[in-house]
Amino acid sequence: MTTTLHPSSEPPRPVGEGTESAEVAGAIESNSAPAGAGADISAPPRDDSTEATTASDTGSMAATSSAFAMAPRHGDAAASGIERDAVERAANVASEPGAASTEFPRRPAGFLPALEGMRGMAALGVVVTHVAFQTGATSLPMVGRVLERFDMAVAVFFALSGFLLWRPHAAAARGLGTAPTAGRYLLHRAARILPAYWAVVCAVLILLPTAASTAGFRVWLANLGLVQVFVPLTLTDGLTQMWSLSVEMAFYLLLPLLAVAVAWLRGDRARWRVPVLLAFGTLCLTWNLIPVPTPDAINSDNWLPGYLPWFAAGMLLAELSDLAVPRLRRLAGNPWILWTIALVALLLSATDLGGLPGLTRGAPWQYVLKMAFGAIIGFTLLAPLVLRPDIRHRWLESRTAAMLGRWSYGVFLWHLAVLSIVFPVFAIVPFSGDFPQVLALTIALTLPLAAASYALIEEPVRRWARRFG
Repeated sequence: MTTTLHPSSEPPRPVGEGTESAEVAGAIESNSAPAGAGADISAPPRDDSTEATTASDTGSMAATSSAFAMAPRHGDAAASGIERDAVERAANVASEPGAASTEFPRRPAGFLPALEGMRGMAALGVVVTHVAFQTGATSLPMVGRVLERFDMAVAVFFALSGFLLWRPHAAAARGLGTAPTAGRYLLHRAARILPAYWAVVCAVLILLPTAASTAGFRVWLANLGLVQVFVPLTLTDGLTQMWSLSVEMAFYLLLPLLAVAVAWLRGDRARWRVPVLLAFGTLCLTWNLIPVPTPDAINSDNWLPGYLPWFAAGMLLAELSDLAVPRLRRLAGNPWILWTIALVALLLSATDLGGLPGLTRGAPWQYVLKMAFGAIIGFTLLAPLVLRPDIRHRWLESRTAAMLGRWSYGVFLWHLAVLSIVFPVFAIVPFSGDFPQVLALTIALTLPLAAASYALIEEPVRRWARRFG
């Protein structure tokens, strides 16, 4: 249910204390400022500072790019000093309520509560798809393919990271804020991701028997360094979902370079940033068409270039949030239209258009379509939340959703380790069914660990990082 704020209404306040997004893990970042396909998917950590819809043909994409390029610049500079690396508690997320189609929307400043809730939902999607795989539910007729495609939650995490981390750069290009320095940005990314992640890696490689028995020096080094997608046979039991966190970290390192690459598109030239991002995301869809020699047991599909369209979806939203595009704002004001598009894209991705069943690698064209579907899903799920911040989404902003959002990084980090022990402890045979029971047990046991991770590691380290930058 959504409601539009009356002009005299107070802007929505941050949900709960310390609701800064955990970056995408990826993935998951504070939305004032994630995470993270295949057998294992990661929920990006929430960002402390959390695709562009692909055109049906070249002509329609060109027309769309041209229309965005000619859109007027946002004229409200009230959001200077936006911080993407930590959830800002005092946030003004109201735009011009009831604005006429010719009015410029006010830039959403700081924390957007609905993004926190969406991150929590995406984290649960990650758990659902992994439990479905390991209980054999993905082999069920019809519903199995849909459960398998809950891995599209990763697209939502990556889009969240793209939006939250690119937002200060989009604002700076239009004179609406200041982008963080590279040093400050990298400090906050490392502080947000690494301490909680290292705690899980050490716990799993020492305490989980199936992981400890194969945890040689190379496995330890690759996992601690988040380079598992480049080192053969280092995605070990309880940690296989970390491939997407490795992708997320690569995006963190690339983002400052992308910002430099488009730094010249400022002021009047900033109107070209949307077409450039559309072209960039579309070009990256072709990654799987390029033959890349790799060692055995390494799949270049899981490298960053293949997932850049999903990040680009969020980056595009960051740019559009600073533009007055009346038709797009009116569309975002009817979220169920966009969310229906997301549902259709999810269902299409669950057919052979989005790849073969199970973990079988599909044809290159199927990979291209899957990435395109994921970009559409990420864009259409988030667009109503970031382009119309004057509209309240009561369920996504509820205390329960906010709680799940705060703990989403911990849920992502711990759920596969928990799932690995649910089977032997409760005498359940893997791939033998019992999907509802295993799902309930996994969630029930993961949430306390995620809450502890947030309270004892993530939040204290985030506060420390803020003191130093």
